[in-house]
Amino acid sequence: MLGPILIIIALVIAIPVAVFISAGVMAVILGQSLTHEGEYRNEDSELLDLNV
Repeated sequence: MLGPILIIIALVIAIPVAVFISAGVMAVILGQSLTHEGEYRNEDSELLDLNV
């Protein structure tokens, strides 16, 4: 009886939480990567001074 309960807990709680956390981590990595690339490609742009 313990097996089905553990499977239900994994399907309802553990997997969705893991997906949300990994998606958040990937969003942070992608955001930082794109920010640094944009600043590198546009070093001499006057528009970078407008970013706060």
